[in-house]
Amino acid sequence: MGDAAGVGPEVVVKALVHADLYARCRPLVVGDAKRLEEAAALCKVPCRVARVARPEAGAYAFGVIDCIDLALVPAGLPFGVLSKAAGEAAYRYIEKATALAVAGEVDAICTAPINKEALNLAGHRYPGHTELLAHLTGTPEVSLMLVAPKLRVIHVTTHMGLVEAIERIDPPLVERTIARAHMVATRAGVANPRIGVCGINPHAGEGGLFGRGEEETKVLPAVNACRARGWNVEGPLPADTVFYRAGRGDFDIVVAMYHDQGHGPVKVMGVEHGVNVTVGLPVIRTSVDHGTAFDIAGKGIADERSMLEALREAIELAPQGPRRREGRPAVAHRGGTDA
Repeated sequence: MGDAAGVGPEVVVKALVHADLYARCRPLVVGDAKRLEEAAALCKVPCRVARVARPEAGAYAFGVIDCIDLALVPAGLPFGVLSKAAGEAAYRYIEKATALAVAGEVDAICTAPINKEALNLAGHRYPGHTELLAHLTGTPEVSLMLVAPKLRVIHVTTHMGLVEAIERIDPPLVERTIARAHMVATRAGVANPRIGVCGINPHAGEGGLFGRGEEETKVLPAVNACRARGWNVEGPLPADTVFYRAGRGDFDIVVAMYHDQGHGPVKVMGVEHGVNVTVGLPVIRTSVDHGTAFDIAGKGIADERSMLEALREAIELAPQGPRRREGRPAVAHRGGTDA
């Protein structure tokens, strides 16, 4: 359910009154039932919140929102105000949803936004949701991928300063990120994915005119190594043109070197359509591509379209057919975005 003081409860209830979702998955919220009821009233959403102890206890019927109620939100918690209590609750929702996914009781996790400052106030010091999920699942390295119409972007580095990001980038890290890009595109049904790899400097260094040779020393060796595997990889490419090329269909996925290089183009296309995917976890996790929006929280006007897209992406990525146990729901927990 994410940060209870943000728009998470509102986008969750608004998304879960779209009837078509129930034909494709069994949505289960990990969060706070009373807060969901408050959000439903604020948004004038006709639904009932059912408290369940286990995923298999849910009815998963349209008009009823099934919720594993951790009951951690203090009574009267104001919307739109930074709260240590809300940060602690958000962490616990994430922890519970991850445990369910690791245990195979749900097929995917779809997260509403958390507030990183609130999370840190509660003593949980993670730079983002990606790093938190990696910790909870014991995964040494993951990648953040953003999905928008006509564009998929996976990041070599994310939540760190630009100077630190450039220092962190090296050929093995770039190669592993390209490999994760290839894996996720292949699993999405692309037989021979076309991967565009960004440079670091303006114009990808312009043959050494810009920067200190980072493209040649940090990026190109990884590109060549992946080409040697027979993959369709192009780069390092100027970031100011690669996203245009991806938008017209030249690439199935783009590898960005740092946070703003990849996030900017996706956000320009509209956060209401963006989805955040954590690649490399042992579980499926998608998220909305927006923050807690404290300025509009509690007003009933939050836009649920990014949550709907995140749920649909989770459904697409989750195991299908014989790999899926009958009756395992997808979790929509009030946890959050790294964007």
